Amino acid sequence: MRDGARAAGLMIGILADTAFGDPRRGHPVAAFGSLATRLERRLYRDSRAAGAAYTAVLVGGTVAVGALAARTGGPVTRTVVTAASTWAVLGGTSLVREGGALAAELAADDLPAARRRVPHLCARDPALLDSGGMARAGVESLAENTSDAVVGPLVWGALAGVPGLLGYRAVNTLDAMVGYRSARYERFGCAAARLDDLVNLVPSRVTALLTVALAPLVGGSPRAALRAWRRDAAAHPSPNAGPVEATAAGALGLRLGGPTTYAHGTENRPTLGDGRRPGPADLARAARLSRLVAATAGVLAVGVALVAARPGASGSGAAADGPGQRVTPPWG
Repeated sequence: MRDGARAAGLMIGILADTAFGDPRRGHPVAAFGSLATRLERRLYRDSRAAGAAYTAVLVGGTVAVGALAARTGGPVTRTVVTAASTWAVLGGTSLVREGGALAAELAADDLPAARRRVPHLCARDPALLDSGGMARAGVESLAENTSDAVVGPLVWGALAGVPGLLGYRAVNTLDAMVGYRSARYERFGCAAARLDDLVNLVPSRVTALLTVALAPLVGGSPRAALRAWRRDAAAHPSPNAGPVEATAAGALGLRLGGPTTYAHGTENRPTLGDGRRPGPADLARAARLSRLVAATAGVLAVGVALVAARPGASGSGAAADGPGQRVTPPWG
């Protein structure tokens, strides 16, 4: 029998993230990361096959745990499980807080504090960044992580419930850990990186579309955002970061891209948008845009889950997460 446990759980989890941000202690994603690190020590080989096995064990195990949890108990229990899972995998409120704090530190010309904060947002070396470089890093990180930390989990949660929420976060976390094109992970991290590309194809486009639609609320132009998407996104090395960063650049009237230095080396990113280089005020606008996109995505996700719970709704992926019902895996 269908019920509204998924929709109610998503709504409660979204409200919990809005009110509290990330759990401050015992974060489940951090626990998953520790497990992944220990398993990497056992399974690491400089080969794609080893990396594929590593990814399959961790992602498959996480989806299986999610499917088991989703089938436990009645509607109230399933609502609580969905709410807890949603809160655990969302990162929108903490993302916006970090972006806003970085904007304030840059506006106050407190570069030491800003450099200490940059690693909370992205993996770039803050010692190599001036104020403009940190503002650009913050804007790009807000754009990409609005998709990765908010829209992605909500899309998969609306479509696949708890297995989708947890499975998506597992994939995204593995990509952040081993998906780099470094000497160590060029082959071992390939499976995680490609799987992350796959599961983010739809969420990144949803994020880009919402950015286009909401551009006027941050003083931007939907036409400019759409133009930057069409013209510039394909040049980005990531098929998913390209649309979200390009539309953010166009919506905010900015020019993003250029040399980007990570621990594994420097990448020369393509130019996105044709406006000015970002400053502290633009970073604050990017944080507001991220919050608007997150709120709209939350409303849409709950709406999709409510429609799926209606009697007569069809499709195995839309079924409620209840005992005796098939739970569609978050991919394939």
